[in-house]
Amino acid sequence: MIRFAGLVLAAGLSTAAAAPAQEREPPPVLPSITLPAELDRVLRAYEREWGARSPQGLATLFTEDGFVLQPGRPPVRGHEAIARAYQGSGGPLALRALAYATADTVGYIVGAYATAPGDPDVGKFILLLRRRPQGPWLIAADMDNGNRGR
Repeated sequence: MIRFAGLVLAAGLSTAAAAPAQEREPPPVLPSITLPAELDRVLRAYEREWGARSPQGLATLFTEDGFVLQPGRPPVRGHEAIARAYQGSGGPLALRALAYATADTVGYIVGAYATAPGDPDVGKFILLLRRRPQGPWLIAADMDNGNRGR
Protein backbone atom coordinates (compact mmCIF):
# COMPACT_ATOMS: atom_id res chain seq x y z
CA MET A 1 0.00 0.00 0.00
CA ILE A 2 2.80 2.43 0.87
CA ARG A 3 4.48 1.62 -2.42
CA PHE A 4 1.23 2.40 -4.31
CA ALA A 5 0.80 5.70 -2.46
CA GLY A 6 4.37 6.64 -3.37
CA LEU A 7 3.69 5.94 -7.05
CA VAL A 8 0.51 8.01 -6.96
CA LEU A 9 2.36 10.88 -5.28
CA ALA A 10 5.21 10.72 -7.82
CA ALA A 11 2.75 10.67 -10.72
CA GLY A 12 0.88 13.64 -9.29
CA LEU A 13 4.08 15.65 -8.83
CA SER A 14 5.29 14.94 -12.36
CA THR A 15 1.91 16.00 -13.77
CA ALA A 16 2.00 19.23 -11.78
CA ALA A 17 5.55 19.96 -12.93
CA ALA A 18 4.61 19.35 -16.56
CA ALA A 19 1.60 21.69 -16.43
CA PRO A 20 2.35 25.21 -17.69
CA ALA A 21 2.86 27.74 -14.93
CA GLN A 22 -0.22 29.83 -14.41
CA GLU A 23 0.59 33.32 -15.63
CA ARG A 24 0.12 36.13 -13.17
CA GLU A 25 -2.23 38.88 -14.19
CA PRO A 26 -0.35 42.18 -14.35
CA PRO A 27 -1.33 44.72 -11.70
CA PRO A 28 -3.51 47.61 -12.85
CA VAL A 29 -1.70 50.65 -14.23
CA LEU A 30 -1.48 53.35 -11.58
CA PRO A 31 -2.86 56.72 -12.68
CA SER A 32 -0.59 59.67 -13.36
CA ILE A 33 -0.83 62.78 -11.23
CA THR A 34 -0.20 66.41 -12.11
CA LEU A 35 2.88 67.88 -10.48
CA PRO A 36 3.34 71.48 -9.44
CA ALA A 37 5.20 73.34 -12.20
CA GLU A 38 8.47 73.55 -10.25
CA LEU A 39 8.58 69.74 -9.90
CA ASP A 40 7.30 69.03 -13.41
CA ARG A 41 10.23 71.12 -14.69
CA VAL A 42 12.61 68.48 -13.25
CA LEU A 43 10.92 65.66 -15.19
CA ARG A 44 10.73 67.60 -18.46
CA ALA A 45 14.40 68.64 -18.20
CA TYR A 46 15.38 65.01 -17.55
CA GLU A 47 13.39 63.89 -20.61
CA ARG A 48 15.02 66.60 -22.72
CA GLU A 49 18.60 65.78 -21.66
CA TRP A 50 18.03 62.01 -21.90
CA GLY A 51 16.54 62.42 -25.37
CA ALA A 52 19.54 64.54 -26.41
CA ARG A 53 21.87 61.80 -25.09
CA SER A 54 23.62 64.48 -23.05
CA PRO A 55 25.40 63.02 -20.00
CA GLN A 56 26.75 66.47 -19.06
CA GLY A 57 23.28 68.00 -19.34
CA LEU A 58 21.82 65.25 -17.17
CA ALA A 59 24.53 65.76 -14.54
CA THR A 60 23.60 69.46 -14.22
CA LEU A 61 20.10 68.43 -13.08
CA PHE A 62 21.66 66.95 -9.93
CA THR A 63 22.97 68.48 -6.73
CA GLU A 64 26.79 68.64 -6.56
CA ASP A 65 26.77 65.56 -4.31
CA GLY A 66 23.88 63.78 -6.06
CA PHE A 67 23.67 60.01 -6.50
CA VAL A 68 22.69 57.75 -9.39
CA LEU A 69 21.61 54.24 -8.36
CA GLN A 70 21.29 52.07 -11.46
CA PRO A 71 20.32 48.38 -11.48
CA GLY A 72 23.29 46.04 -11.46
CA ARG A 73 25.85 48.81 -10.94
CA PRO A 74 27.51 50.40 -7.92
CA PRO A 75 26.18 53.82 -6.85
CA VAL A 76 27.91 56.90 -8.26
CA ARG A 77 28.12 60.33 -6.66
CA GLY A 78 28.84 63.83 -7.97
CA HIS A 79 28.52 65.54 -11.35
CA GLU A 80 31.60 63.96 -12.96
CA ALA A 81 30.69 60.42 -11.89
CA ILE A 82 27.06 60.95 -12.95
CA ALA A 83 28.13 62.15 -16.40
CA ARG A 84 30.37 59.06 -16.75
CA ALA A 85 27.53 56.77 -15.60
CA TYR A 86 25.19 58.23 -18.24
CA GLN A 87 27.79 58.10 -21.05
CA GLY A 88 26.24 56.30 -24.03
CA SER A 89 22.75 56.39 -22.50
CA GLY A 90 19.70 58.21 -23.74
CA GLY A 91 16.93 58.10 -26.27
CA PRO A 92 13.17 58.51 -26.30
CA LEU A 93 11.78 58.89 -22.78
CA ALA A 94 8.40 59.81 -21.31
CA LEU A 95 8.24 60.29 -17.54
CA ARG A 96 5.02 60.42 -15.55
CA ALA A 97 4.48 61.05 -11.86
CA LEU A 98 2.58 58.68 -9.57
CA ALA A 99 3.17 60.49 -6.26
CA TYR A 100 5.20 63.33 -4.77
CA ALA A 101 5.77 65.29 -1.60
CA THR A 102 7.84 68.30 -0.60
CA ALA A 103 8.72 69.94 2.68
CA ASP A 104 10.85 73.07 2.75
CA THR A 105 14.07 72.07 0.93
CA VAL A 106 13.53 68.32 0.38
CA GLY A 107 11.07 66.29 -1.67
CA TYR A 108 10.54 63.26 -3.83
CA ILE A 109 8.79 62.09 -6.99
CA VAL A 110 7.75 58.48 -7.52
CA GLY A 111 7.02 57.75 -11.14
CA ALA A 112 7.03 55.47 -14.15
CA TYR A 113 8.64 55.73 -17.55
CA ALA A 114 7.97 54.67 -21.12
CA THR A 115 9.58 55.35 -24.48
CA ALA A 116 6.72 57.63 -25.58
CA PRO A 117 3.74 59.31 -23.89
CA GLY A 118 0.82 56.89 -23.70
CA ASP A 119 2.98 53.79 -24.28
CA PRO A 120 3.03 51.05 -21.61
CA ASP A 121 5.41 51.70 -18.74
CA VAL A 122 8.74 49.92 -19.09
CA GLY A 123 10.08 50.94 -15.68
CA LYS A 124 9.69 53.00 -12.54
CA PHE A 125 11.79 55.51 -10.61
CA ILE A 126 12.22 57.48 -7.44
CA LEU A 127 13.80 60.93 -7.56
CA LEU A 128 14.87 62.43 -4.25
CA LEU A 129 14.99 66.20 -4.57
CA ARG A 130 16.72 69.00 -2.73
CA ARG A 131 16.93 72.75 -3.14
CA ARG A 132 18.37 75.78 -1.48
CA PRO A 133 15.71 78.03 0.06
CA GLN A 134 13.73 79.55 -2.81
CA GLY A 135 16.04 77.84 -5.34
CA PRO A 136 15.14 75.36 -8.10
CA TRP A 137 14.64 71.70 -7.30
CA LEU A 138 17.62 69.50 -8.14
CA ILE A 139 17.95 65.73 -8.05
CA ALA A 140 19.75 64.46 -4.94
CA ALA A 141 19.32 60.79 -5.89
CA ASP A 142 17.89 58.92 -8.87
CA MET A 143 16.96 55.25 -8.55
CA ASP A 144 15.22 53.37 -11.34
CA ASN A 145 14.60 49.86 -12.58
CA GLY A 146 12.75 48.13 -15.37
CA ASN A 147 9.46 46.28 -15.23
CA ARG A 148 10.73 43.01 -16.71
CA GLY A 149 9.36 40.00 -14.89
CA ARG A 150 11.66 37.63 -13.07
